[in-house]
Amino acid sequence: MAYFDNPVIPGFSPDPSICRAGEDYYLATSSFEYVPGVPLWHSRDLTHWRLIGHALDRPAQLELSGTAPSSSGVYAPTLRHHDGWFWMITTVVGGAGTVLVTADDPAGPWSDPVHVAIPGIDPDLAWDERGDCWCLFSHGGIKGVRIDPKSGELLGEPVEMWSGTGLQYPEGPHLYRIGDWWYLLLSEGGTERGHALSVARSRTLPGPFEPHPDNPVLSHRSTDHPVQNTGHGDLVQAHDGSWWMVLLGTRPRGDTPGFHGMGRETFLAPVRWEDGWPLPGPVELRFEGPELTPHPWPGEPHRDDFDVPGLAPRWITLRRQDPETVDLGARPGHVVLNSRAEGLDRPGAVFLGQRQRDPECCARTRTDVAEGGRGGLAVRLDEAHHYQVEREGDVVRAVARIGPLRQAVAERAVPAGPLTLRIEVTTADALPPTLTDRAAGPQAAAGLRIGAPDTLRLGYETEVGDFEILAELDGRYLTTEVAGGFTGRVIGMYATRGSVAFDWFEMRPA
Repeated sequence: MAYFDNPVIPGFSPDPSICRAGEDYYLATSSFEYVPGVPLWHSRDLTHWRLIGHALDRPAQLELSGTAPSSSGVYAPTLRHHDGWFWMITTVVGGAGTVLVTADDPAGPWSDPVHVAIPGIDPDLAWDERGDCWCLFSHGGIKGVRIDPKSGELLGEPVEMWSGTGLQYPEGPHLYRIGDWWYLLLSEGGTERGHALSVARSRTLPGPFEPHPDNPVLSHRSTDHPVQNTGHGDLVQAHDGSWWMVLLGTRPRGDTPGFHGMGRETFLAPVRWEDGWPLPGPVELRFEGPELTPHPWPGEPHRDDFDVPGLAPRWITLRRQDPETVDLGARPGHVVLNSRAEGLDRPGAVFLGQRQRDPECCARTRTDVAEGGRGGLAVRLDEAHHYQVEREGDVVRAVARIGPLRQAVAERAVPAGPLTLRIEVTTADALPPTLTDRAAGPQAAAGLRIGAPDTLRLGYETEVGDFEILAELDGRYLTTEVAGGFTGRVIGMYATRGSVAFDWFEMRPA
């Protein structure tokens, strides 16, 4: 049996939902304030995934207000294949509410949204033996209602289903008909360190549901396991008959309580059946994968020269797609960003980025700032937590925004003309010198790593390629444990005054 690495989709890719069509597997994840919305992934062996597009990829399907808070927007989707069609349902928090779209090809195009008038979040779809469609959702517990999936009409009043073992935030329900039973899988305990998966079953709908006697069936809470926050899972039976679960998890690093900057990622875990119950796990960083023919995809290029008419699916921006602010036609071989706001912490900020997928990586871009312009390269968690290195006139500067504080931490004069900006993320020396005297203390004795989860180096390159470092900043301030929220780091280009042209962008593992 071959071994594979978890997470199977690294970087900010939470709330995975999976379906199978023949020998192909498709997976959707949350996108929150980033657009296009709902990334869609394709695999033929459950371990190698490629991004094929987004379910909400045009303004008619998704457009968020410029003042929509970070971590609002598109919450957990459910992706299903039924009756020859793909169905995706999700909740746009602070926007259209619960919407359902369909496609005959998951790569698109997807239909215009149908509104489903339910409250809450995390909608799910399941069809019973009569062909009726049930929609489950989280709203003060787990509720369910029959709907017409083509029109979104509710065919009755929502009823209570099963809301877990009594832990906080029962959410992410998924309902399955397997054999003679209906199984209801849900998450509870919150999506932080207390996250857990529990399961119940019933012969009929809408219940009553009988809980597994040893719930939760999966949790890494109160352990030293390198994978934490495990939950929000979805089951799939592979075409060889084996069962698997995709779920979210994090990889915290650094001093207690541990910090994760790349967000909640998608992991794969085996599922065994005991006494008629699905029991997932363990969730390991290296695991024995499915006995399916391996099907790796060609690797995506690390560099984008902006030489084709459109952007690759891995590019995302904030809240709405606007060709006037992200312009591929104004200057051949460049993307030009035209600012709408004076800072990355202001409504309407113009930012174009990619998810950080490797704990250690290097991002670079060739920048040409128009007269009176300002922009550069940033690592973004949200409006109040980002690091940036920018060019303005004959000055390049490093800027840190941490909560209510914004500080230009260094600046230097540079010659006129295009400039290559660079940000490195490293875990090799994330031990601040001021903390080395703690290394002999009880934390070190317990095997805990001291200091930050990583270090970010911000600077620019000279014409001979030397990296001139302006600042080395602690990575913990760009993590969920500090900033809160549900997203992860995105690294990319921005403009906060005038127009800024970018000749190329690359991000590669260190």
